[in-house]
Amino acid sequence: MRYARIFLALLAVAVSAQADSLDGIAVVVNDSVITYLQVMDSIQDSITTLSRTYAFDRTNFIAHAQQLRRDQLEFLIERKLILDEFNRGEYTTNWLDQAVQSSINQDIKERYSGNRAKLIQSLHSSGLTLEEYTKQQRENVIVMNLAHLHSNPDKIVISPTAVEKYYDDHKDQFQVDDQVKLRTIRITAPSDNPGLNARQIATEVLQKIDAGVPFADMAKVYSTDDFRNDGGDRGWKRKIDLSGPIGDAAFALKAGQHSRQLLEIPDANGTSAYFVIMVDEVRPAHVQPLGEVQRQIEQTLQLQRGNELKDQWIQRLKAKSHIESFATF
Repeated sequence: MRYARIFLALLAVAVSAQADSLDGIAVVVNDSVITYLQVMDSIQDSITTLSRTYAFDRTNFIAHAQQLRRDQLEFLIERKLILDEFNRGEYTTNWLDQAVQSSINQDIKERYSGNRAKLIQSLHSSGLTLEEYTKQQRENVIVMNLAHLHSNPDKIVISPTAVEKYYDDHKDQFQVDDQVKLRTIRITAPSDNPGLNARQIATEVLQKIDAGVPFADMAKVYSTDDFRNDGGDRGWKRKIDLSGPIGDAAFALKAGQHSRQLLEIPDANGTSAYFVIMVDEVRPAHVQPLGEVQRQIEQTLQLQRGNELKDQWIQRLKAKSHIESFATF
C-alpha cells in the first residue's frame, strides 16, 4: 500500500505538470478526450493489488504499474472508438434496451444481493446518479456486443489439421499426473449431538466395510459431507489435490482397495474428522489423447483467432478516426 501511495503521488505530480499545458488531456479520440485523471481513477484498485504483490520490489512494482497505465489507456481508446462506431448508426438498436436492463439486473443480483436499494445507496456513496450508472451500463453492453460481433469465436471453424498441430506443439499442456478415482467417508460428531463418539462410529463403519458391506452404501448412510449422496465419490484426484494424510493413504492403495486404518484429520474447530477412503481406479501419469482434448484445443484456437479478428477491426477503426496522443506514459 505504501508503494501504491508513492507511485500515485509521483503520477499526480506528472499529471499536474501535463495539466498546466494540456488541461490534463492524455488522448483525443475523434470528438472525445481521455484525461490523465480518468486513467488514474480506473486503475487505482489494480495499483493497490500490485503494491501488495511487489511490496518489497519497488522496481518491478513501478514497471508493472506503468504497463498497467499503458494497457488501460489503450483499453479506453478502443472503448471510445467502438462507441463512436456504434453511434454512426450502422447497427440495429432494437436489442439494446432489453440488454441494458438485463445487465443492470445481473449487476444488482451479483453485487447487491438482488437489492435495488443497495445499488442506489452505493451510487449515492460514490457520487454517481442512476442516470450516469445506466449510461455506463449501456456503454458496457454496446462495447461488449460489438466486440463479440466482430470476433465471434463461436462461429470460427478450426480445421482438424490446426488442432493436430497445436496438440503436437503443446503436448506438455496435456500431461496428467498420477490420479486415483477416490471415494471417502467422513465422520464427525453431529452438531445436535456433539457428545457422540465419532471415532467409535468410524471404527464400526470400517469394520462393516472390512466384512464386505459396499463402501458406497456405508457412505450414503454415515458420511457427513457433501459426497454422501454419491456414495462418497469424489472423482479423479491428483495427490496435490488432497490433504497430506489422505493423499498419502490414497496413493498407497491399489484399485479396489480401501484404507485399513482410520485417518484422523483435525477440523478448524479443534475437533477431529475421521476418514475411511477407497480407491476405485488408478490412472498412471500420461499425456491425454487428442480425442480427449480436441474440443479444448478448438476453443483455444477459436479464441485466438477471434482476438486476431477483433484487433484487425480495431485497427480499421483507428485508420478512419482522429487520434491525437499527449500521453507520456
